Amino acid sequence: MIQISALPAFTDNYIWLLQDPGTQRCAVVDPGDAAPVLAWLQQHPGWSLTDILITHHHHDHVGGVERLKSATDATVYGPADENIPARDVALRDNDRVSVLGWDFDVYTVPGHTLGHIAYYHEGVLFCGDTLFAAGCGRLFEGTPEQMHASLQRLAALPDDTQVYCTHEYTQSNLKFAAAVEPDNTDIAERVEHVRQLRSLNEMTLPSNLALEKRTNPFLRTAETSVKQKADERNGRDNRSGAEVFASLRAWKDKF
Repeated sequence: MIQISALPAFTDNYIWLLQDPGTQRCAVVDPGDAAPVLAWLQQHPGWSLTDILITHHHHDHVGGVERLKSATDATVYGPADENIPARDVALRDNDRVSVLGWDFDVYTVPGHTLGHIAYYHEGVLFCGDTLFAAGCGRLFEGTPEQMHASLQRLAALPDDTQVYCTHEYTQSNLKFAAAVEPDNTDIAERVEHVRQLRSLNEMTLPSNLALEKRTNPFLRTAETSVKQKADERNGRDNRSGAEVFASLRAWKDKF
């Protein structure tokens, strides 16, 4: 059985580590820094890094790739439409890759960047900076329409899917969610739960899609309460989900 754990990096990044105890092979997702991965390997003699999965080209996700590649000769997977250092396998929408015996479906999810991809195996989603716990990534390259469609695609996965995003942004994201839906009791409960976790310096991830659908405003653009708040914010009737999303994202950028 594959085990998943987090290697903290920088101030709020997580490098996801997948471990197969049976073979002592492991893989990492979005290693922005090689040092935490190399330190883990040094502390666990006999283990080998065989695969590196990349979601997008930002430095805090790819900065450690070349060093890890030269130190371990791992296979590097990444989006075909982005410049990924040391990439061996270029991935496009609906491709499938096998890592540590798990088959991952590849989804293109443009918005944060144009070539951003996510990796899905039954019950597990590595979504980089597209979907966050209680939030979503900034639109550095894509359009609101693209990001809204990408989030809807991920939200269509089974409710029990574990969401492994790459940043510890949950607490700040929930402050915004509470501003959008002040009467949402699920958000209020999550705010308190996350407050307790962070007070103990514990991580808030992974999330799951069922929880996100109840508490993440960017997945709740069809809810009347969310649409009304978006309309109120930009003084117009946001007729489509993408328009509601665009209003929310613009508000969050200044929140």
